[in-house]
Amino acid sequence: MTEFYRIKLIAAAILGAVTVLGFAPFYLFPIPVVTLALLLKFCRNSQSAWQTSLLGFSFGMGLFSAGVTWLYVSLHDFGAMPTHIAIVVLMILCAYMSLFPALSLYILARLRISSTLLWSCVAAALWILFEWLRGTLFTGFPWLAVGYSQAPSSPLVGFAPIIGVYGISFLLVLSAALLFLYIESGLKAWRYGALLVLVWLGGFILQMIDWTKPQGEPITVSLLQGNISQDLKWRDDHIENTMEIYKKLILESPSQLIVTPEISIPLFSNVVPAKYIAQLAEHARNNNGDVLIGLAEHGINQGEYYNTMFSFGSAPEQSYRKYHLVPFGEYIPLKTVFGWIIHILQIPLSDFSRGSLDQKPMYLAGQRIAINICYEDVFGEEIIKQLPDATLLVNVSNDAWFGRSIGPQQHLQISQMRALETGRYMLRATNTGVTAIIDERGQVLQSIEIFTTAALHSMVQGFTGTTPYVRGGNYPVLLLAGLLCIIALALLRAKSKDPQKNL
Repeated sequence: MTEFYRIKLIAAAILGAVTVLGFAPFYLFPIPVVTLALLLKFCRNSQSAWQTSLLGFSFGMGLFSAGVTWLYVSLHDFGAMPTHIAIVVLMILCAYMSLFPALSLYILARLRISSTLLWSCVAAALWILFEWLRGTLFTGFPWLAVGYSQAPSSPLVGFAPIIGVYGISFLLVLSAALLFLYIESGLKAWRYGALLVLVWLGGFILQMIDWTKPQGEPITVSLLQGNISQDLKWRDDHIENTMEIYKKLILESPSQLIVTPEISIPLFSNVVPAKYIAQLAEHARNNNGDVLIGLAEHGINQGEYYNTMFSFGSAPEQSYRKYHLVPFGEYIPLKTVFGWIIHILQIPLSDFSRGSLDQKPMYLAGQRIAINICYEDVFGEEIIKQLPDATLLVNVSNDAWFGRSIGPQQHLQISQMRALETGRYMLRATNTGVTAIIDERGQVLQSIEIFTTAALHSMVQGFTGTTPYVRGGNYPVLLLAGLLCIIALALLRAKSKDPQKNL
């Protein structure tokens, strides 16, 4: 390995770390275009597929090491994992996630595509295929998919209602490749610059389209933020105080729809005093509406329990059970192999049961509410299962696990992308923040300062209609990416038979 190549590896890692500035809370959306353009320049000029893959791995280590540092807070500060073990676990996770950009660039190099435009398209196709794969394998961890960096202000988000976050990732990487080629040509190859402008101009124009339309009259909502410290949340001597905090917030809320965070009351539903629930339900009925309360719920079978949101008030009682659980936080995959982790991590209720994927929206306060709990809103393809029936999206979460890191802000940005994809408001009620109202354009209309006890009272509008993304999900962009890769493979085979041909 030459000294120059070592410098390129370090530079790739730095580029990955700098890419984090494109994401919340920084929102510098042009930066990922530049950093990915430089990475592709390194890869295009690399001498072997293995060297190219190592550049992708270094970029990934920089990106994930800088971008998911909040996981250390969860593991060490609140999970009581020893410092050295928490660091090792975090680095292993980052290394695992870095394999995906490494593999995408390895295959790109092996294809040996000489046509620059085809190379650009295939680079984008391979990147998002492996990005999607990272968000799918072992229940998935799609955090920091590069498309999220464009929400909510980049022109590229105009494509969100059509092709979703992975489609935006495709256009972002394609833009980076075109930028690199245009600059490398000394700004003489106008076709690269023209295509780059067309992509971004197209996104800008698409933002002018109203994919959905208002449904009915606006309703009043109250989103509650109890600000219960994670180290106190599950203590027996603090449960009564938690109940009183939320009781006070609910009884002071004048809205038709009142939403508490994920497991806001740290008890099983069958042990919450009936008088307590009755008082809250009566208040909701007096508001001509309903209250959503997060509780744990025992299942029918022994040892079966769920992360559930219950409704009480004017409408018949309804519930939603969390479907997509957090690996090692809410359930232990491959218990025979990883069961020991339960004994290291001090996480209450760390082995939930899974709810059904085909749950229907709740009819509350005159609206059809699609609920998603915490980690679930990271998966756009699952959110759309309740659409187009739902008129409002509600995300409830407990991001206290991440402390004052950038994690809660990144989670907010993910919710902004879900609003853009579906053309609907996203209402977020979180324990410590960020509690916010996001409109159908992905803009945060109102929010509560993190780590404060407060309620956000406002009016929101329900929406009806179906965006192209709601109809097709991720399939169109994945099929396009797959088709581009098939074309590249076919041309590679043709070239192997006739070396005189160019791809």
